[in-house]
Amino acid sequence: MMPADYLEEKTNEELLEMYRRDGQLEVKQALTLRHLYIVKTIALQMRSVYAGTLQMEDIINEGVIAIMKGIDRYDPERDNKFETFISRRIRGMIIDLVRKNDWMPRDFRKQVKAMENVRLELERTLGVPPSDEQIAEQIGMDIRKYRKIQRMSVMMNVLSLDMITDDEGEHQSMQLSSSDADSQPEKAFLKEESRQILTEAVNSLKEKEKLVVSLYYVEELNMGQIAQILNVSEPRISQIHSSAIRKLKAYMSNYR
Repeated sequence: MMPADYLEEKTNEELLEMYRRDGQLEVKQALTLRHLYIVKTIALQMRSVYAGTLQMEDIINEGVIAIMKGIDRYDPERDNKFETFISRRIRGMIIDLVRKNDWMPRDFRKQVKAMENVRLELERTLGVPPSDEQIAEQIGMDIRKYRKIQRMSVMMNVLSLDMITDDEGEHQSMQLSSSDADSQPEKAFLKEESRQILTEAVNSLKEKEKLVVSLYYVEELNMGQIAQILNVSEPRISQIHSSAIRKLKAYMSNYR
């Protein structure tokens, strides 16, 4: 067994070379601990992506596993600097965890209805429109989860049956222009049947298309932020977005 101070004196590059040469577990563990800060940093940067779905502790636990696997797969002659290499793997790991969760909660409609009932009740009691914090507190829901469900509700308005089958529905018309679902002209289409068909339409997309739709409309990230998360160019994200919208239009048009 190596003395602890012996490993502490080594640089990351020296430890990586030692592990490649000897494959000793204690060297791998030391490398993992040294790079744990990367997991924590990226987990904070991407918190809006998984908030309401995953806990940071889940991300860190999975990140430790990702680092250990990355150490085994890292090739300094082929890959970039290890920190860059492992950062990409951590981002990919978080995205994969998000993908494993349904893009829309099964009790979404029930939660939206409960939020609306509480909003109306508080408005009658207070005499003024209640704040998001007041509604979330009354329901007993975390404010971040409340706002995420609220954004998803607005997205259902924006990506409604009428808009998706509208030949004029270009990117600008897809913007989340209002947080008030009642102000959206597509409210008439927000019935369970159209929700179900839209969910099926989104689930029919390729994984990357589904993720871009979710990050853009649900998480409200811009194209540049999504490009950074997926490690591709911003024009490529725009292409994926456009492809996804075309497919959604075609799917919903066939349904109608």
